[in-house]
Amino acid sequence: MTDRLKDLADAGVSIWLDDLSRERIETGNLADLIEKKSVVGVTTNPTIFAAAIADGERYDEQVAQLVDKGEPVDRVVFELTTEDVRNACDIFAPLAGEESADGRVSIEVEPDLANDTEGTIASARALWAAVDRPNVLIKIPATKEGLPAITAAIAEGISVNVTLIFGEQRYREVMDAYLSGLEAARDAGLDLRRIQSVASFFVSRIDTEVDNRLDEIGSDEAKALQGTVAVANARVAYAAYEEVVASDRWKALAEAGANPQRPLWASTGVKNPEYSDTMYVTDLVVAKTVNTMPEKTMDAFAEHGEVQGDQVTGKADEARAVLDRLAAVGVDFEDVLVTVEHEGVDKFKKSWNELVETVSGQMEKARA
Repeated sequence: MTDRLKDLADAGVSIWLDDLSRERIETGNLADLIEKKSVVGVTTNPTIFAAAIADGERYDEQVAQLVDKGEPVDRVVFELTTEDVRNACDIFAPLAGEESADGRVSIEVEPDLANDTEGTIASARALWAAVDRPNVLIKIPATKEGLPAITAAIAEGISVNVTLIFGEQRYREVMDAYLSGLEAARDAGLDLRRIQSVASFFVSRIDTEVDNRLDEIGSDEAKALQGTVAVANARVAYAAYEEVVASDRWKALAEAGANPQRPLWASTGVKNPEYSDTMYVTDLVVAKTVNTMPEKTMDAFAEHGEVQGDQVTGKADEARAVLDRLAAVGVDFEDVLVTVEHEGVDKFKKSWNELVETVSGQMEKARA
C-alpha cells in the first residue's frame, strides 16, 4: 500500500505530514512514518497543537512545572510547542543536511502578528532561538506586513516557511522577499547553504471559495469550472517559480551557495466529497516540491493514489486559460484571493485563541 507513497517520493515530491503531537514523538509514530510512509518533514499550526494538548496527558507534567513557576499562559504555550518542535527536529535531523531541503519541522509565529512586521520579526527570532535546531522552519504569513519580516529573518540566517500564499502576484512578492533576504545575508558574510525556505501555496481553500461563487452563477459554463481552479492557480504559480530560478539574480545567489525556496502545496485535504480525495496530490506532482498533507490524505494516497508523472511543468498556458474562463463567467479572482487571505489570517487567529484557551484549561487542572 505504501508503495504508492514511495512512488510519489521517487517522483521528486517531498512528503510532509501536516500534524504533530507529543504522542507521535514519544511513541515512535513519527519515526515510523519516516520509515514506512516516506515522510520527510512536518508542518504545524495552532489548531494542531490545540488538538494534541487537549487530547494528550503527555503535556501534564510540563504544564504543572510551568504553573509552579508562575508562568503566564502565553509562555506556557511557547514552551510546550517549542519543546515538541525541538524533539521532532531531532527525529528528522538525519534527513536534514545543509543542502537538503528535507528533514524540516515548521512552527508558526503568533497569528495575531500577521499585520505587524516588527512583532513578526521578534517572534521569529524568539522561536528560532528557543527551538535551537538548524532544521526548524519559522512560519511567517505572506501578508503585506509579513513580506519585510521574511526578508529580515532570512537576512539573519533564520530559515523560513512562508505560509498563506494564495495567488501568483503575492507569490512573486514572496520570492522577491526571499531573494532580498539572501542578498543581505550574503553581503553580511553568512553561509547561504545553511538557510532553507519553502513557500506554502494554499490549494483547497481556493476551490472552496470559487466553487461557492460558481454555484451562485449557476450556468453550465460556471459549473464546468468547479474543482478546476485551485490546481490551475497552483500551476500558474509554479511557472512564476520557474521564471525566478531561471533569472540572473537567482543564479548569482545559487553560485554563492543559496538553496532554492521550494514550492510547497499546502491545504491539500480535499473539502468537497464529490472530488477525488487525492486530487491535490496527484494533480500537482512535480519534482523538487513539497506536498504537506494530513494523515487522512496520506493514507488515501497510499491506498489508491496515482503518480502519473509531472502534472505541472509546461501546463501554465492551459492553467491561465482556466482562469480566463473563470473571469468570463463573472468571477473576480482577485477578490477571491483577497477573501481567502483575510479568512486565512482570521482562521489562524481563531485557532491561536483556541490553543490559548486549551492551555489555560490544562493550567487550571494543574492548579486544582
